[in-house]
Amino acid sequence: MAIIKPFSCVRPKEDLAGRVAALPYDVYNRKEACEVVSKEELSFLKIDRAETQFDDSVDTYDPKVYAKAKELLDGMINNGTFITDTDKCYYIYELTMDGRTQTGLVACASIDDYQNNVIMKHENTRADKEIDRITHVDTCDAQTGPIFLAYRANMIINQVVEKTKKNAPINDFTSDDGIKHVVWKISDASDINAIEGAFRGINEIYIADGHHRAASAVKVGLRRREANPGYTGDEEFNFFLSVLFPDEELMIMPYNRVVKDLNGNSKEEFIDKISKDFVVEKLGGDAYQPENKGEVGMYLDKEWYKLTAKEHILSDDPVTGLDVSLLQDNVLAPILGIGDPKTDKRIDFIGGIRGLSELERRCDFDMEIAFSMYPTSIAELFAVADANKLMPPKSTWFEPKLRSGLFIHKLS
Repeated sequence: MAIIKPFSCVRPKEDLAGRVAALPYDVYNRKEACEVVSKEELSFLKIDRAETQFDDSVDTYDPKVYAKAKELLDGMINNGTFITDTDKCYYIYELTMDGRTQTGLVACASIDDYQNNVIMKHENTRADKEIDRITHVDTCDAQTGPIFLAYRANMIINQVVEKTKKNAPINDFTSDDGIKHVVWKISDASDINAIEGAFRGINEIYIADGHHRAASAVKVGLRRREANPGYTGDEEFNFFLSVLFPDEELMIMPYNRVVKDLNGNSKEEFIDKISKDFVVEKLGGDAYQPENKGEVGMYLDKEWYKLTAKEHILSDDPVTGLDVSLLQDNVLAPILGIGDPKTDKRIDFIGGIRGLSELERRCDFDMEIAFSMYPTSIAELFAVADANKLMPPKSTWFEPKLRSGLFIHKLS
């Protein structure tokens, strides 16, 4: 059973939500973050990335950067930019991109469920990436970036969500990138009880995106348990901020690959080698986005190709059967010499949101070959996590991105 609880939300004043809401902290480098913050003084990015308040002589991870984040958050609460709901509620967060809508439930998940694998993972985390968010959450005494969770759709939860969406929203705005964001508050006691009860009947919740944020939130909670040996389990530090989406509403975009060279092969040699495991069809100048599982688009020497995996390399295994694994295990590693895509500097990854033109641009600029992927499905993600296995790096790209600053969970 999953423990998914309502909470007292710190949220932006309704007429300021569109100015406060910011893309996640990790989609920007420092220069880009500074540019965003300079254009919008209320952007939550100045709290998520408080190094934007200092010149470049101050290290991104300097303790005073985190102290500044807390100072800014407290200041925006005190000056009324943020308000604090005194009642414990759920919230509905609806995002619409290119006419397609997905609706999630904003709530707090249990660090015990994370520890006990009720909350399932499909990625490893790196300690160095966790330290930054651990320090940020601990110093701010708040979780500011929600974890993107998924679950198998539930009729009771769907009914409460649909009923609540008939009411007036508390936020309704369109961000600069054209994404529409609408938020409703679920405060009716019977609806809250129905949702809590429904989740108690759900045995698996899945991290879709945000493994490092989740791991960091859990470690802060465990640290606070150590500092408070008499804890009851009900304290806010035992829970972490999440947005939970039913699987039927989620769309995963492809995560494409570009490689710097052909590893000493000529074009003809390379095509001959991949032809052992793939049917290679030359398409010419028209960009190709795979339409079926087992297909890969390839851009080489200003021409596109369609690669179709031959039956002997297909697999029912939840990991080796992924399209990203078929490419890695049969092309990138044995032919192009990309043994560890996490560390190899000859490969880069391009989110599907950037389009196929970005693959062509990179090949004209600093790379030699590109691969457009068929997207991993949410069912495949669930299957990997259910098998207690890990996906290859850069297997999934979720859009639209959840905004930070719309929902804040205070830990005390």
